[in-house]
Amino acid sequence: MKTVRLQALLDAPKAFGVSYKTAITYTDERWKELASSERLPHFWLALDRDEPVGMIGAGVDQTGHFNLIGMWLNSKYRGSGVAEHLVNAVKARAIDMEYQRVILNVSPDNLRAFQFYKKQGFVFIDEFEELSSHPHIKVQTMEWVSMA
Repeated sequence: MKTVRLQALLDAPKAFGVSYKTAITYTDERWKELASSERLPHFWLALDRDEPVGMIGAGVDQTGHFNLIGMWLNSKYRGSGVAEHLVNAVKARAIDMEYQRVILNVSPDNLRAFQFYKKQGFVFIDEFEELSSHPHIKVQTMEWVSMA
């Protein structure tokens, strides 16, 4: 997880709530804690054989919302269907935990990302906030609601 997360932060530094500069200082114990299945958020890795090529996270925030976080895929795998599998894993976890709604934050300027999420059934709602790692960037909330 450490390897793929650091790759993601280098590849898309303005897409995440934590910066590479911060994450590189995490101890091995912190990385183990983040990767633990015993805590939220949960993270899933996409693997090609044994090589991590992408990741996604999800969990319940302080306000009780089920959030999709930390989505990233190595550019060689974009458009391959791997990202859809990762998002479907998050949707399934939400439903397993009896949440019918998943939210995420994305910059409306990140055209590729918001178009991808739109294809996955997410829609923009009228909520905005500053990206914690880059406060000058505003992100907007998107939501997906289960029809089940």
